[in-house]
Amino acid sequence: MDLLHAQTATPLLQVSGLTKLYGPRTGCRDVSFDLYRGEVLGIVGESGSGKSTLLTSLAGHQRPDRGSVLWQGQDVLALPETGRRKLMRSDWAYVHQNPRDGLRMGVSAGANIGERLMALGARHYGEIRAAALDWLARVEIDAARIDDRPSAFSGGMQQRLQIARNLVTGPKLVFMDEPTGGLDVSVQARLLDLLRGLVRDLGLSVIIVTHDLAVARLLADRLMVMKDGRVVEEGLTDQVLDDPQHSYTQLLVSSVLQV
Repeated sequence: MDLLHAQTATPLLQVSGLTKLYGPRTGCRDVSFDLYRGEVLGIVGESGSGKSTLLTSLAGHQRPDRGSVLWQGQDVLALPETGRRKLMRSDWAYVHQNPRDGLRMGVSAGANIGERLMALGARHYGEIRAAALDWLARVEIDAARIDDRPSAFSGGMQQRLQIARNLVTGPKLVFMDEPTGGLDVSVQARLLDLLRGLVRDLGLSVIIVTHDLAVARLLADRLMVMKDGRVVEEGLTDQVLDDPQHSYTQLLVSSVLQV
């Protein structure tokens, strides 16, 4: 993301004072940021820091206690449920940590991809199948597997299929919750290379939650570090990781270096 352009562009997403609490120290509190077209924002922190609560609140999976979320100037929290569902089928997408949460395990790989197109009105079987084949190729799944069910796939293949299902409709913003979590190191590396290429080629805006600072460094343009529900540091990814200012960020970075 070109920050000179970002300074003069209109943000795609504007978040102000977003708060979702489950207790005095659980959830997220008073989070504000802007996200620009083509920018990848990483949210990092230890388990319980509030990063996943923030992501699910942003994506509409749960309603925040207060704050505002503007998408291209539109108040997302004021949308009716039908409007939010339409947004998640078109301009937004959500990649779950466990791909089984983002796939229909009882239908074929091709049907998983095609369903999202059909939700937006696609009806021509040949065109839907062609789009599914195209996206299987993009995420490096053999076209011969199009009629196989996701249950026959490895965890890494399921995650790539979930990505294809989400990106087939050309969303502008993708939420990712620990997309490489639970995968072995070699599969993680391959998936990260794939994600980085897709983000670059499609010009996606992404908000990615991860506990893995190596993932954050590879994918994110900018980082927010969370602790106890609050953002304690934010800035360009290399700046935050190479010269952390907050003591908690310093602890996170040093713990990785010592592993």
